[in-house]
Amino acid sequence: MTVKVGIIGCGGIANGKHLPSLAKIQEVEMVAFCDIVVERAEKAREDYGGSESKVYNDYREMLADTELDIVHVLTPNNCHAEMTIAALESGKHVMCEKPMAKTSEEAQAMLDAAKRTGKKLTIGYQNRFRKDAKYLKTVCDDGELGEIYLGKAKAIRRRAVPTWGVFLDEEAQGGGPLIDIGTHALDLTLWMMNNYEPLYAVGNVYHKLSQTENAANAWGPWNPDEFTVEDSAFGFITMKNGATIILESSWAINLVNDGEAKTTLAGTKGGADMDEGLRLNGEKHGLLYDNHIQLETGGVDFYDGAGNDPAYEEARAWIDAVLGKREVLVKPEEAFVVTQLLEAIYESAKTGQPVYFN
Repeated sequence: MTVKVGIIGCGGIANGKHLPSLAKIQEVEMVAFCDIVVERAEKAREDYGGSESKVYNDYREMLADTELDIVHVLTPNNCHAEMTIAALESGKHVMCEKPMAKTSEEAQAMLDAAKRTGKKLTIGYQNRFRKDAKYLKTVCDDGELGEIYLGKAKAIRRRAVPTWGVFLDEEAQGGGPLIDIGTHALDLTLWMMNNYEPLYAVGNVYHKLSQTENAANAWGPWNPDEFTVEDSAFGFITMKNGATIILESSWAINLVNDGEAKTTLAGTKGGADMDEGLRLNGEKHGLLYDNHIQLETGGVDFYDGAGNDPAYEEARAWIDAVLGKREVLVKPEEAFVVTQLLEAIYESAKTGQPVYFN
């Protein structure tokens, strides 16, 4: 069976992740490409479409195509809800890039639309498909760590501010590193803990390095006048069962121990961290142990073996879910809680007060 896919947003995340991954899947036919910069849509069609694939610069016109089965929403955060809801209501299944939405109200509207239409909805948290993440999830689900009562979600870049597109625009994105990369680390941590019931959250955001002129940066100096989002943000979350989650995120900070989309877990039987590969720790026969998990099986001459491409595995799992071969792995109800918590940290930073959840 072939599924017909339409793409809304043909920029960096489309070309870096979704389009090349979908192109590897035999059952996928990319038949529609939409972007407000029509040249980007035309280039995507040239690279990934067929002779009859269509180009649009208005997503509403694309959604009128009744032959489309799936839509990928790959736009700035402030467009996620509007476009996802419209796509669901037009009868399409939707993959929306992370974060789910700019606000929890918008995310709730997306959830409601998915339930109302009966269409599948997932969010682009591809880090769940990494080899280390899948292994650790199995460890957690098997109870090897016991009750996990502490999680640390880490998304720290020393100097890697994205200077293109709308990343620095608070109105378009809703925030900076917290909503951009902190969201991945928080999703991983909640997923490992299998805990989606927050009690309250507190947080702080900082604009300490954003006004630096001619700053050292992976993608070249940023324009301080355009840097309207935070450069770092930190949150402290207490769950209803008493568990604690600490969230660290930055695009620019004076720390050398950086790392993205990593989690550290402490449970009653053992712990785990991703600081230097995947490491499990615990106590056995009266002694403490640290085990570094060998995730690569090695190879033989002339054969590299099968690699792990989280972006492809995410796309493969999503298409299989649409085809009814498996359940959606990244459930929108889980992504909704991530958005709730990000919003609460931003709100707490503004008010200086904890944000409680009903």
